[in-house]
Amino acid sequence: MRRFARVALLCLGCGLCSLLYGFSQLALSLEQQPGGGRERQAPDPGARQQAGGGRAGAGSAGRGEAGTGRCKNLSVSFWNSYWMLPSDVCGMNCFWEAAFRYDYMKTRPTEKMHLAVVACGERLEETVTMLRSAVIFSIKPLQFHIFAEDQLHESFKDTLDDLPYEGKVNYTLYPITFPTESAAEWKKLFKPCASQRLFLPLILKDVDSLLYVDTDILFLRPVDDIWSFLGKFNSTQIAAMAPEHEEPRIGWYNRFARHPYYGVTGINSGVMLMNMTRIRRKYFKNDMTPVRLQWGEILMPLLKKYKLNITWGDQDLLNIMFFHNPESLYVFPCQWNYRPDHCIYGSNCKEAEEEGIFILHGNRGVYHDDKQPTFRAVYEAIKNYSFGDDLVHSLLQPLELELRKTMHTYCGKVYKVFIKQLTKSIRDLYARRSKGR
Repeated sequence: MRRFARVALLCLGCGLCSLLYGFSQLALSLEQQPGGGRERQAPDPGARQQAGGGRAGAGSAGRGEAGTGRCKNLSVSFWNSYWMLPSDVCGMNCFWEAAFRYDYMKTRPTEKMHLAVVACGERLEETVTMLRSAVIFSIKPLQFHIFAEDQLHESFKDTLDDLPYEGKVNYTLYPITFPTESAAEWKKLFKPCASQRLFLPLILKDVDSLLYVDTDILFLRPVDDIWSFLGKFNSTQIAAMAPEHEEPRIGWYNRFARHPYYGVTGINSGVMLMNMTRIRRKYFKNDMTPVRLQWGEILMPLLKKYKLNITWGDQDLLNIMFFHNPESLYVFPCQWNYRPDHCIYGSNCKEAEEEGIFILHGNRGVYHDDKQPTFRAVYEAIKNYSFGDDLVHSLLQPLELELRKTMHTYCGKVYKVFIKQLTKSIRDLYARRSKGR
């Protein structure tokens, strides 16, 4: 019986080899016939690129065209079946390429989200608290780009190295740098170092997209969610920001600005999502010359023209730029940049009333005085939270008790918007952990 089994197996192997040889000869004969097989489609390069999964056109000048072989150097996506490839593509090589690419797709690292902040003066604690809030809820890995004065670097290292990031966060520290010939002017514009953000596309040349935030930002939901706005940009949009005001009657730009500004009430640059590749490539319309200028060319002329008319420094320059290039801006709702102006005169951010606050922006120093205790309560709760503690009992419940004490203020009267999204973020975080994510 063993002898018969061996003979049958040998015959089966020989038959399979003969069958494969016959198919290969048939394919070769079809290629060599004028107009035969799939070669009729060759004059249409667009069709061939589509057959190759979108990358095919990159290698169209392959070995077949050089006359040294019949296989073209054509990249093929892993989902293309071997028998569906163009006839001048080497099936065996494409088969192996597909296998290796499929393995890469399974093992390639998760995309990092890049977050930048600029810290000068007494902003160390505030910046670290902001970074902590980003770490607590975010899902994908984070890369922090921290621009700080030299004397703050060691303090940042000591503090950040002690936080349990669980391997999902890296950070890089940078010095404060401005163009040499105009450094003094940029440094004294508005607050110290604030205008550094304007130069991030020119400094971080290898970073494709970036979320810039001020130091007084607190994330109440994953960074992943605002990062996803990048996928909503249309072909002309290069950045996303929120309006400066929702209510024109209390708006600053529409009442006092002495320069152009975006939209009805201007934009606030405390939370700015940027496709920096597009920013670096774009030529901007402007009111200084009929010639469009790139990002690195337009900044200094803008400052020279408007430096006597701007109050809020680099934010005003951004308003001017997007006034002339409104098609380049994606505007996200106010709950992604919720500030005291949204509640100190009465609640005027409807999206926050419905869904809660997503990103809290404590400008005007409200984290550090008693003027807006609702904002300060959220800041203190996140600052004092110890990683690893139960978020419900150590963060959410104590915070709600503190917020109830602020109901004598306008912001305190709507204190539930401060914990509505936070409650959901904590619930979602525990749900992910229960599933091992």
